[in-house]
Amino acid sequence: MNLTDLDRVKNDMVRSIRELAEHYERGGGASTRTDEEEARAIIDRLLGCAKDYTYKLSQSTARHRAIELMKEVGIPQPQKRFTQYPFEFSGGMRQRIVIAIALSANPDILICDEPTTALDVTIQAQILELINRLKRERNLSVIFITHDLGVVANMADRIAVMYAGKIVEYGTADDVFYDPRHPYTWALLASMPDLETKEKLAAIPGTPPNMIVPPKGDAFAARNRYAMQIDLEEQPPMFRITETHSAATWLLHPNAPKVEPPAIVTERIERMRRAERLKGGEQA
Repeated sequence: MNLTDLDRVKNDMVRSIRELAEHYERGGGASTRTDEEEARAIIDRLLGCAKDYTYKLSQSTARHRAIELMKEVGIPQPQKRFTQYPFEFSGGMRQRIVIAIALSANPDILICDEPTTALDVTIQAQILELINRLKRERNLSVIFITHDLGVVANMADRIAVMYAGKIVEYGTADDVFYDPRHPYTWALLASMPDLETKEKLAAIPGTPPNMIVPPKGDAFAARNRYAMQIDLEEQPPMFRITETHSAATWLLHPNAPKVEPPAIVTERIERMRRAERLKGGEQA
């Protein structure tokens, strides 16, 4: 594939995504096609574009390649497992197969969307270790999408906190966990279970916004106890905190009142720092 091919693929994808966005903006009412017909047309275009760049392998070569990938992701007896059906696999093994499928195209970036959901704790740890191993061995970049902050703390180099489809805080793992600046990040940290305390879990009040009719201002404003009038009227830009850390909250505006994170968050940060120091001492 040359640069011209890549540009054509990119343009086809952008056009399809724009069509999808326009469809939702007009609520589907201005088109004579049904929602299903419009979605199918867009998907067919993307599939047609992708088919031009799939690997052309013989059946025997494809079988050998599949077995090698199954072996790489830790499937025992891959030759035997190759002939089995999905219902004969455990949840953890099915997750490994999905990862093997993703690796079949030799990607530079592996996107993992909730890869540990519905798996027990032991299997979760095995899948995370597998992803870390593949990252090292294949020199992969991994985009890890999850609601589990414990997983994020152990996996991420950089973190993007998203709310209502937008990044509201971005930084290194240390930035986000030890110096959080966005009220939504504070709320997430406060809602994490903590075995060191007997505190009740802190729920985030309210409900997520209706993104079919998105709010005018900051999408988190209705649930943010620190919200100001401007939050209801205008979306905040990304304010740069350090070279690696930024957040989209009006609290970072030079004229905004000084607001400290909730006590539950500062106490949790201190406990995390203490645990990190103890861990460092043990390793030394």
